[in-house]
Amino acid sequence: MKLGSLKEGGRDGTLVVVSRDLSRAVKANGIAPTLQAALDDWSNAAPRLNALSDELNAGRAAGVFALDMAMLASPLPRAYEFVDGSAYLPHVERVRRARGAEVPASFYTDPLMYQATSAGFLGPRDPVVVPSEDYGIDLEAEVVVVTDDVPMAVTPAEASAHIQLVGLVNDVSLRGLIPGELAKGFGFLQSKPRSALSPVVATPDELGEAWAGDKLHLPMRTWLNGAWFGEAECGVDMQFSFAELVAHVAKTRPLTAGTIVGSGTIANQDTGKGASCLAEQRTVETLRDGQPSTPFLKFGDRLKIDVTDATGASIFGAIEQQVEPYRR
Repeated sequence: MKLGSLKEGGRDGTLVVVSRDLSRAVKANGIAPTLQAALDDWSNAAPRLNALSDELNAGRAAGVFALDMAMLASPLPRAYEFVDGSAYLPHVERVRRARGAEVPASFYTDPLMYQATSAGFLGPRDPVVVPSEDYGIDLEAEVVVVTDDVPMAVTPAEASAHIQLVGLVNDVSLRGLIPGELAKGFGFLQSKPRSALSPVVATPDELGEAWAGDKLHLPMRTWLNGAWFGEAECGVDMQFSFAELVAHVAKTRPLTAGTIVGSGTIANQDTGKGASCLAEQRTVETLRDGQPSTPFLKFGDRLKIDVTDATGASIFGAIEQQVEPYRR
């Protein structure tokens, strides 16, 4: 099934079940008012939501309406946790090579992860608002999963059963602020503003053969100002599966239902597939030409992030945003 949240009903939106082709939706009245409420009672809510999804896709559901993506907030307008990784090591390897640094051996066995911003997510059509272009505005096209309640110290095999939903995120980064923050040795803060989730999230079984080994096996397609930017393969060069990432986060603490875990920027060894963030493209240019030629995002720039099936149909709906200046 596919789920989304309307921009109504309060800060956490109103839960809707969305048709497979993303054209229609129905409110989940009587099952759960919000996606967070459904996740809090997932074992009871999920079968009922699945039944409603079957009725919707069969044309038998009542209260169905045509879906406009502009109606949707993030599926989880706010979440208890968003923990992001960097599971695609080609990206890490290139970035470090560009500055003459080696990749520590531990990076291949111990995931890189950090605590990201979760108090609010941008809707899939909301603008990316930043105070200054000088901050080095960048997109990061990633896959995310959403868990139910995860016990502490789960194994990856156990963690796999707690992955309930899959979606996309534009993990906005302010590259100009990152070096100074990391130099303090305390991680990201100002350099990581709010991100945007895809219009809908889908259960793993909805993805069929595209979900295997706790990884998404489809290309991540990105465009900038209408021009192709990349289509890196999500299922290739991912060092750690989502089950391994979830288990890593839960090593010393349980995870609350609704926790979002990100893959990190999708990147392949094959640079001919383009990039999923500007920093990646600039690193490729630096290694090739001695300096980057692709600028970071400017006010007015438009971005699009999408994953499509074999027929070219969007699975989660596209994230489509414009960069705009912050005004008090």
